[in-house]
Amino acid sequence: MTIPPYPEEEIRLREWLLREADLHGHATISVPQDAEGAPYSFTVGAWRRFGVAEAVVVGLPSEMATLLLAAYVTRSRAGERFVPGQLHHDVFDGVPITVEKVFKGFYPEFFGSAFLLYGKGDFPAVQIIVPTPQGHWPWQPTAPAGFGDWQLLLTESGLPTSWVSGVNGP
Repeated sequence: MTIPPYPEEEIRLREWLLREADLHGHATISVPQDAEGAPYSFTVGAWRRFGVAEAVVVGLPSEMATLLLAAYVTRSRAGERFVPGQLHHDVFDGVPITVEKVFKGFYPEFFGSAFLLYGKGDFPAVQIIVPTPQGHWPWQPTAPAGFGDWQLLLTESGLPTSWVSGVNGP
């Protein structure tokens, strides 16, 4: 059985992803808000270039997400570890961030273009999570109404799974 070649558009996209990863360490793909949900942006190529987990940010404007993702890749490739539940206060303009491992069931929807580089989806991925400016995380009862839906948590349960909120994580 032979697999048909990629359509020309996917070939061009794959070439662009590889070029961006070679030049900048990763490519950033931004998907605008639509009827299904919030905007999101993700990296492609960081795992290939540096062994750094690919990352996604949900709910931020693409300009802000692109800067945050670039900082994440730069710091990760320099050796900084982004551990789920650990707060990082100096990455994003004075607002802390944390990460959570992305459930593989979300890969096709939130990392679709990455499959052009990784085939079967054999790459690690984290979600960078940003609280409100007042410090409310999407899963907290004090978060504004709808914030948890806007910044959907991409774990299997939709809740933090690598830590206990308020005990050993935010």
